[in-house]
Formats: sequence, C-alpha cells, structure tokens
Amino acid sequence: MMFTAGIIAEYNPFHTGHLKLIESLKDAGATHIAVVMSGDFVQRGEAAVMSKRARAAQAVSCGADLVAELPLPWSVAGAEKFAAGGISLLNAVGADAVGFGSESGSIAELSAASEALFSPGLHENIKKKLACGATFAAARQAAVEEMFGKSTAGLLRQPNNILGIEYLKAIKNFAPGITPFTVKRCGAAHDAADCSGGTPSSRMLRKILSERAQCEKYIPKSAYEILKAEVMAGRAPASLSYLERGMLAKLRQMGKADFRMLPDISEGLENRVFSAVRQATSLDGLYSLIKTKRYTHARVRRIVLSAFLGVTAPMAEGLPPYIRVLAIGRNGAGILHKAKEHSALPIVTRFSDIKLLGKRGADILRLENKAADTFSLCLPQAAPCGADMTAKIITADSFFA
Repeated sequence: MMFTAGIIAEYNPFHTGHLKLIESLKDAGATHIAVVMSGDFVQRGEAAVMSKRARAAQAVSCGADLVAELPLPWSVAGAEKFAAGGISLLNAVGADAVGFGSESGSIAELSAASEALFSPGLHENIKKKLACGATFAAARQAAVEEMFGKSTAGLLRQPNNILGIEYLKAIKNFAPGITPFTVKRCGAAHDAADCSGGTPSSRMLRKILSERAQCEKYIPKSAYEILKAEVMAGRAPASLSYLERGMLAKLRQMGKADFRMLPDISEGLENRVFSAVRQATSLDGLYSLIKTKRYTHARVRRIVLSAFLGVTAPMAEGLPPYIRVLAIGRNGAGILHKAKEHSALPIVTRFSDIKLLGKRGADILRLENKAADTFSLCLPQAAPCGADMTAKIITADSFFA
C-alpha cells in the first residue's frame, strides 16, 4: 500500500541530518518520499550553495522519490508563508504525512503551541507588544507566555520548533488530511558555527565549503560526490558576493513606490530601505543600515533579495499555483501518477508546460527563470542564461550523464 511522506527542505547543502529524517520516515512506514525544496535562493535571503538541480540530485541519490520546487516568492519568505507554500504543495502531490526535525521532538508539544497561535485575543495582545517596538517573534512569544505559560512560549524560541509549529498551522489551514511526524534534532543547533554533537549545522557546512575545507564526513557519500563534482566544475559554492555592486546598482534605481510593493514591507519601512540604499556601498552595510531591533537581519536580507529579483507582494499572495518537478527517484513515477489523478494544480516538467498555467502561474514561472539566470552569475565560474528553460528532470544517474 502506498504511503507518501513529505519533507519541506532547502538542502543547503544536503547532509547526514537530512538523510536521518528520510530514513526515519521510511522506518515509520513510508513507502514513498516526496520533497518540496527551495530553488536557487533560500529563506535566509541568500543564494543557495549549489543550484536547485544539484541539490535535488543529492536528495534523490539519498532516497527521495520526488523533488518539487518551492517557487521563489515562498522560498524567500518568512516562516509562515514558507510553511504554507510547502504544505500546500505536499498536499497537492498526495502526501499522507509530513516529517520534520525539531528541538522538541514532540508533536503533542508543538501542536499545543500551534493551537495557542489560533486562540482568540492573541492577535490583539501581539499588536500591543509590537506597538512597544518588539520584533514580531518577540511580541508573539511574550503574548503566548502571558496567555499559555512559559513552557508553551519556550517552544517559540527555537528555530526548528518555530518552523514545525508553522507546518502544523499550515496543515490545519490547507491540508487537514496530512499527519505530522517529527524527529528530535541532534548535533549542532540550527545555524550554529561549530560541529558539536557530530552533525554540523548547514551554516557550518557552508562556512567549511567557502573555506575550501574538507566536509566529506558530514555528507552522505552519494551527495558528497555530487557536491565535489559541482565544486570541481566551478558551480559551487555560490554566493551573492559575486553580484554585490550589481545588486546595489539595481536597488539605487528603485523608488519608494517600488520598495512599497515588496513582500514584508509595512509601517513605512520602504522609507528606511530607500534611504539606506542611497547610502550603502556594500551589502553588509546596507543590511546594517536597514536593521533595527524591530526588523531582524533575516527579514532585511529577504527584503533586499526580493527587491533585486523582482518579487512583489501580489506575487507572494496565496499559495503556489503549480507543481514543478525537479527530480525523480526510484518510486517518483508513483507519486506523479497520484498527483495527476487527485491534484487540481498543473504539473510542470518542462518550460513548454507554461501553456498549462494561468497568467499568475506563468508570471511566477518566468520570474523563476530570471532568478535562475541571476543565480548563474553567483557561481565561481559564471554561466550563460537559459539553463532553467531547457533543463530536463534530474535522476540520480542522469545528473552525471
């Protein structure tokens, strides 16, 4: 009997912790693994360390059966929109369950926190604390502590718990038939700068890669072979630093009205961004000029990246309008067959499938193509335009063909 477990991921890059989650889902009874993965740019407001197709190849080489792309407006969004986009696509491909890592390791605890966030009166309490200058995360945590106690609020301090709670909210809103499953996160904390516990954070792996140091022991063998091939070919590690002055030039050409149209802009923030853009001479300097106690560094980076790539607030409204397949593993055909039978969303396997999409979907797919062309300039060895429009679906074997 087919039982599909879904994962929402960035795989930036794929490492042993990601493999553990896939194996845990199979041990729990999953016959098929479907992954919704960020494209060439990720939630931190940065370029992914490798192309989406290389990372998708890593995933299928390590047991994923299908990798679909989380479109750009959701992959560079905050946790709530990121989770909503991912869960909606897993629902569309027929996932029966969704698995994720968390610091808590308890669905019961995370579900209690998720239910707390739906409680009447919480929103008004959060608004009061926001008015005092707190960040949204701090305001929400304080409001939950007042209404539900320290234990529940404490779950909102840890990043994987926070994302897991957003997954549970999205399941309730968009996919009530999906069962959540969590494994306790082990090893280094999310974004930690060391390798405590034997398993590094993705941040630490990216640092190791940027320094051209060895990271083989932290990455499954098949995934490491793909990473090594990308590095040797000059296609990794990617970085926005290659585009720094180009980004600043593009931003200097934008007006306040342009910034006002970006996702996550509110309360006159466009004025601060406009002023900072005209003063900054580096990306780090720009982030520092915009950042305040109220606006986190991650939110600022996402806003800047959205401005550069052309993501607007209207594009990011609602849910992803199509399923775009990046890679297929051994059992991927079964997932696709189920999706074609049960999903109302069009399935994109090649660029010519754009004819299946409405205007909004076509606009987002074209935006994705442009973003891929931009990403090709983030590589150590810059590449020409057009690869995203001609690329075929990846398999673990075909990646090296």
